[in-house]
Amino acid sequence: MDFETESQKKKCGVLGDVLGGVTMVLPKELDEPIPLPSPPTLAVPFELRFQLPDLKLAVRDFMRSREAGEFLSGALAGAMTKAVLAPLETIRTRMVVGVGSKNISGSFLEVIEQQGWQGLWAGNGINMLRIIPTQAIELGTFECVKRAMTSAQEKWSQSECPRVQLGPLSLSFSLSWISPVAVGGAAAGIFSTLACHPLEVLKDRLTVSRDIYPTLSIAISKIYKDGGIGAFYAGISPTLIGMLPYSTCYYFMYDTMKTSYCKGKNKKSLNRPEMLLIGAFSGFTASTLSFPLEVARKRLMVGALQGKCPPHMAAALSEVIREGGLMGLYRGWGASCLKVMPSSGITWMFYEAWKDILLVEKRLL
Repeated sequence: MDFETESQKKKCGVLGDVLGGVTMVLPKELDEPIPLPSPPTLAVPFELRFQLPDLKLAVRDFMRSREAGEFLSGALAGAMTKAVLAPLETIRTRMVVGVGSKNISGSFLEVIEQQGWQGLWAGNGINMLRIIPTQAIELGTFECVKRAMTSAQEKWSQSECPRVQLGPLSLSFSLSWISPVAVGGAAAGIFSTLACHPLEVLKDRLTVSRDIYPTLSIAISKIYKDGGIGAFYAGISPTLIGMLPYSTCYYFMYDTMKTSYCKGKNKKSLNRPEMLLIGAFSGFTASTLSFPLEVARKRLMVGALQGKCPPHMAAALSEVIREGGLMGLYRGWGASCLKVMPSSGITWMFYEAWKDILLVEKRLL
């Protein structure tokens, strides 16, 4: 049989050998060379790359934000106020904790006789270190929380409030009854206290027991040696209990009076004397309402120095009443108002002024 036609040669491959006169033809697919396996590919090593965020850009953006301007305004206002009113703070602290004379003029002269004029600024270095972060955190937190609560109330008012059905009883949750200013004031007091309480402890020790704690470094070393880190948070519970009503009332009074006064006078903002007066009155009101708790708090904080620290705030209040009657709860109230009223007024005046400088130019108000 002859399979070697032209058409078959194109389709088939010839073996190249003739057996028995017969030419064997294989399919063309079998005639093609068998492909060799490709050499193994070397694995590329795995690379994990981390890219750090641009901290310089993040810091620059934050410093341009509204929040940074408010925190900085609070810090500057607090520092400028304390530099002026440090002597009144010294006298107030001595009278509240029962050290020395029981009246303002006597305490003033006593400090000068014992320590000289410099004694009126005793602990002022730590006081400045304390007030700068305290006022920055307090005023900045107040503004941020107030805005957040106001925004939340607006969103909830636009949508249906969540409801819980308990049988025939239907409960509706609404934020309309909550004052954003009161919540902001409470948050401001709590956060600033938690952050800056150790500085408050140091300031009180330097003011009340100057002979035991002559310098800041010695005070830090001795307090840590006596009680460790926990000693710097001595009295934190009564401090929070006392700060909560004061801070809430203080910010609520200022913001409410400011808003009402501006509406009544058809004004957009207060002038500097009006800020001073409204700030002073808000400080006076808040201090008067919460002063018994302040007396108990101071008694707990420095009671350990005299070896008779009450176990809790209720015991401290009972001890004060037992020693001085109900009037004992307001011992040092005059000195406190003498310090709190100008301090509050000046702080708000400086704070609003710095906000005008730092925020109005950026059109953030």
